[in-house]
Amino acid sequence: MRKASAALGSALFLVLVSGSAAVLVPWWLTGGWRAGHWWLPLRLLGLLPLAAGAGVILEAFTRFALEGLGTPAPVAPPARLVVSGPYRYVRNPVYVAVAAVLIGQGLLLARPVLFGYAAGAWVLTWAFVRWYEEPGLARRFGAEYEDYRRAVPAWCPRRPAGRRA
Repeated sequence: MRKASAALGSALFLVLVSGSAAVLVPWWLTGGWRAGHWWLPLRLLGLLPLAAGAGVILEAFTRFALEGLGTPAPVAPPARLVVSGPYRYVRNPVYVAVAAVLIGQGLLLARPVLFGYAAGAWVLTWAFVRWYEEPGLARRFGAEYEDYRRAVPAWCPRRPAGRRA
């Protein structure tokens, strides 16, 4: 896939899938972004995971297009295994980032329903990764993916081996 096609496909997937999960569903669950009444500093704390998660999502989608020459969508997967950027720290940065965005929205809007949604979304995502995505990546990239899988954790980001603090 060419970079331009990969970028267009990634952008479309970003808007349709990630946008639905991280924007449309929370909007619906909160009755149109209606906020609750929590202590303001606690609510503003939600901006941190919200902004960090959004940044990681954009970075990861860009890497899929420019380095992987594909998209995050299963119908147009990358031609190359992407292991740089946020993928150096965690194998599933987009999924972790979407959870961060949802938790940030839950804090910012003071809406516990978004914490429940984040937990349910994570369980479904874990199952998808475990039984569909990981076996597919192992078939597609073989030993390269298995080495990566052994070196980088799936869900809890960590500093890459060999780097100093």
